[in-house]
Amino acid sequence: MSNGRSVSQFKIVIPSISNHFKKPNQNLINSAPNPNQNENSIETHFISLIHASKTTLQLQQIHSRIILHSLSSNSKITTQLISSASRKSIDYALSSFRNFKNPNLFVFNALIRGLCENSCFVSTIEHFRLMMKLDVRPDRLTFPFVLKSIAGLNVKWVGDLVYGGILRMGLEYDDFVRVSLVDMYVKVELLGHALKVFDESTERNKLESVLLWNVIVNGCCKNGELKKALELFEVMPQRNIGSWNSMINGLMRNGEVQHAVEFFDRMEERNVVSWTTFVHGLSQNGMQEKALEMFMKMVKEEGIRANELTIVSALSACAKIGALEAGKKIHDYVLNNGFQLNVSVGTALVDMYAKCGYIESASQVFGEMKEKSIRTWSVMIWGWGIHGHVEKALRYFEMLKLTGVKPDEVAFLAILTACSHAGQVDQGLQLFDSMKHDNSVQPTMKHYAIMVDLFGRAGQLKEALSFIQSMPMDPDFVIWGSLFCACRAHKNIEMAKFASEKLLQLEPNHPGGYVFLSNVYAGVGRWEDVETVRISMKDRGVDKDPGWSSIEMDGQVHNFVAGDHSHQSTQEIYLRLEEITTGARQQGYMPETEWVLHNIEEEEKEDALGSHSEKLALAFGLISTGPGTILRIVKNLRICGDCHSLMKHVSKICEREIVVRDIKRFHHFKNGFCSCQDYW
Repeated sequence: MSNGRSVSQFKIVIPSISNHFKKPNQNLINSAPNPNQNENSIETHFISLIHASKTTLQLQQIHSRIILHSLSSNSKITTQLISSASRKSIDYALSSFRNFKNPNLFVFNALIRGLCENSCFVSTIEHFRLMMKLDVRPDRLTFPFVLKSIAGLNVKWVGDLVYGGILRMGLEYDDFVRVSLVDMYVKVELLGHALKVFDESTERNKLESVLLWNVIVNGCCKNGELKKALELFEVMPQRNIGSWNSMINGLMRNGEVQHAVEFFDRMEERNVVSWTTFVHGLSQNGMQEKALEMFMKMVKEEGIRANELTIVSALSACAKIGALEAGKKIHDYVLNNGFQLNVSVGTALVDMYAKCGYIESASQVFGEMKEKSIRTWSVMIWGWGIHGHVEKALRYFEMLKLTGVKPDEVAFLAILTACSHAGQVDQGLQLFDSMKHDNSVQPTMKHYAIMVDLFGRAGQLKEALSFIQSMPMDPDFVIWGSLFCACRAHKNIEMAKFASEKLLQLEPNHPGGYVFLSNVYAGVGRWEDVETVRISMKDRGVDKDPGWSSIEMDGQVHNFVAGDHSHQSTQEIYLRLEEITTGARQQGYMPETEWVLHNIEEEEKEDALGSHSEKLALAFGLISTGPGTILRIVKNLRICGDCHSLMKHVSKICEREIVVRDIKRFHHFKNGFCSCQDYW
């Protein structure tokens, strides 16, 4: 039974399905019970065979012997059969249940548990209703799985009905039921109800009630009631590791990083969940370097074996800051500690290598994965696209479809991004049209933004504006920003001004709108208007996000901002930068001062260009590595045209490959050329 059916109609549909059993193998025939055994011995024999079964086929063979021995109406055997079948094939478990004539409490409980654990939540509740209809009274082992299914479906009103049934049956004070009830209310976001049930619990002040306390504390954290969670935590009669883990997770989720650090330091004992929660929380709060430091401390100093979630969290931190060396070490840890290259770990590795500029390794890991999810395919397609390999992105997109899986909205985002970076307008339009017509995927705002970007990069500004005006939804800040960037790149001042005004209307306090408008005025020399915009920014308290670049050396990430003099190698960095700039000039490089939008003299503009953060990272990379070493730089904004030009010259002069990841894509500079072919 599908979970996709309407939750408001729990109709009991039990079609008659015939059992077809294959001929039992010789081993099972030989293990048939002695006909002289008594009924209890025969029952025990078959139950032990059921427990020993490894596959659905083996279970079917055992089932056929049960039928031959006229034991198909034995409820104990059927209960074990359904319980075992639900771990192998839930459809087979349902078939076994439907062919049992008079199901009792134990048979129902086995099926309801199996359905719930297979996330068949609608079917769980349908069979609970059937149970009630047949006057089979549920017990303390029934309700927890029904409540979990209600939470999975987020049907609040059903939860209230079931709670009423719990009260009528006098099970409201059962520990198992009460914990499940509080957990259900937390997950359907009825925290007030959860707190009420918790407060009414007579067991909550006993030491063994720690699970109940953990559930309510965790629930308060998840629902943003951090103050209440802290209050409850401090008065808990007893805490275990789970209590501390819940609080640290809640603090991290609410951005209270320092508070979370204090809690982590206070813990007398930590397990892998504690470390995983901490590493993940640091990464989610923008502290990727600290997250990686703690991961390494966990596995090297503390000797705690990471789990899959720890691995994925650490790889995510590497991906965000382009920490390739750290990512390679984590990959080695995966290989050396017996981890399977499953969907979650494999996808995280593909994502890490793609975002760290090592697309070849991303492709290698992708090829080694035996099982791939739609997200795995999307990450690989996106990786090819941002590295400028549109042909491979398109090929992998076709390969995805050949697997029989229909691309989802994320896969289409990935392939449209690839088309945008390569100027494949016709191909992009064809794919955009196929989303809805051939794949039943409704375009979201992100898809429309990519299409505007696709038109804009290709210089088709009128088509981009027309596309925006034909959208079935109101364009957002990102869409108008894409149009503005295209207008500026193609020097359409009037349309750029129009787009920047739209940006300011949408988000008056967003720095991007002011920066865009200021750049438009500066581009045509209207310096008084530039000053007016900047004064307006100051009056409104709007600050421009600073640009930065980073480069990893010997496992340590070095960060730079424009005009940075804080690095310990500052003197050597600026001397090397002066050398490579002079050498580049001799090869024809001319500073593109139009990228400095200030009303200052040309010489001053060149000085301003010379201290851009990506140039400082480049110079540091050159003084820190030997000949032939690939330099990998990460920038949080789009690389400017002048820096792009210098990188090309330096890659030829120094005979280095330079890989720059900016906010939009990767640029691979080699022998004086860039992989983007100057199309970005």
